[in-house]
Amino acid sequence: MDEQLPLFSPQPPDAAARVTAPALQAPSPVTTPGLNSASSLNAAILAWRDHLERERSPANTVKAFIGDLNLAAHFVGAFKNVGQISTRDLDNWLQWQRTNQKCSPKTYARRVTSLKSFYRWLRQTGVLPIDPAAALIQQSVISPLPEVLSEAEVEAARAAAEAWAVAEKPDQRPRVLFNLLLETGIKKGECLALAPNHVDLSNPSEPVLWVRYPDPRHRYKERKLRLNLAWIAAYQAYLAEYEPRDKLFPWSPRRLEYLLQDLSAAADIQKGISFDMLRWTCALRDMRAGLDETHLRQKLGISKIQWREIGMKLRKLAGPPL
Repeated sequence: MDEQLPLFSPQPPDAAARVTAPALQAPSPVTTPGLNSASSLNAAILAWRDHLERERSPANTVKAFIGDLNLAAHFVGAFKNVGQISTRDLDNWLQWQRTNQKCSPKTYARRVTSLKSFYRWLRQTGVLPIDPAAALIQQSVISPLPEVLSEAEVEAARAAAEAWAVAEKPDQRPRVLFNLLLETGIKKGECLALAPNHVDLSNPSEPVLWVRYPDPRHRYKERKLRLNLAWIAAYQAYLAEYEPRDKLFPWSPRRLEYLLQDLSAAADIQKGISFDMLRWTCALRDMRAGLDETHLRQKLGISKIQWREIGMKLRKLAGPPL
């Protein structure tokens, strides 16, 4: 199988029109003015929240972490000196979560992560001389295996999409969307962010798709992916029919999800085709075709840490080697 294209190759055709971003600088040291081991746990939590927001952490992550810490503070004492809180205090709270609150394994694992992240920051910034959360045991939680399409279902969906494309009132969207997701494995958000100039046809024999992220923190997810020549023919018919301008798929996420659901019904696929299902199906087909795990991880645009669980699931789905 052809080797996956490198992540950072020559710029896409529109690169000249973009202003070159300044070189990334090393982050400034984190400061915690007025915060020390005698500060209250509540004050430390507020300072950590400010730090997370300055670092532009996702809002949902900040909300979850701070919510977990506030629950812990209510248990151990919000106005207790942060330096007086021990590993036993934290472990008692976690034990109480398991027995009295009966929180789910996934929620429990996140709360351990919240404690570890918070106290690691306090140790790294010099607020605490030791990290009382370091000894807490993190139990990984593996979610169930995802649903994927069988090869028979892939062919049924393709046949249904082709029928729509040549109907009396043709609709090229299901064919172009389904095959693009199946071949590239891009996520829904990446698909919605695509512009027509992200499809690079400058080399007719090797068309590629550019996946871009405006936020420098996500630069490792940027990549270029090979496109199937058969898909290009369908794509050109799609361009002629819809003439997209700013967005490659200028519809709402819900409308595109409905297109995939309609395709499921037309192909009599009961499980229901989704963006996530096609991403997993793409990855599984690539693994079974022999694409090595490093290139597969890069194709999906995920970190080595994320790959630990995703790779394990794909190996289980793929089954033992023949």
